[in-house]
Amino acid sequence: MIVYDLQCRNGHTFEEWFSSGAESAEQMEAGAVACPKCGDSHVAKALSAPRINSGAAAPQPAGPCGLPACAPGGCAMMGGE
Repeated sequence: MIVYDLQCRNGHTFEEWFSSGAESAEQMEAGAVACPKCGDSHVAKALSAPRINSGAAAPQPAGPCGLPACAPGGCAMMGGE
């Protein structure tokens, strides 16, 4: 399955799921996809930011002192090692 951000002639954007890129083109050309807000069947792919998985872990939240979260064993600022 593939999801596209689509936009109608009236500027409404919405998501639509398709089984393939070819299916999305066929359905849009046939007028089989309509805007859920206004019903316009003249839709095209809207620009959207790609999802990039960098593999990096999310940063740890800051501790109460504002510094990066403390390692297991205690906060060095509070006398832990």
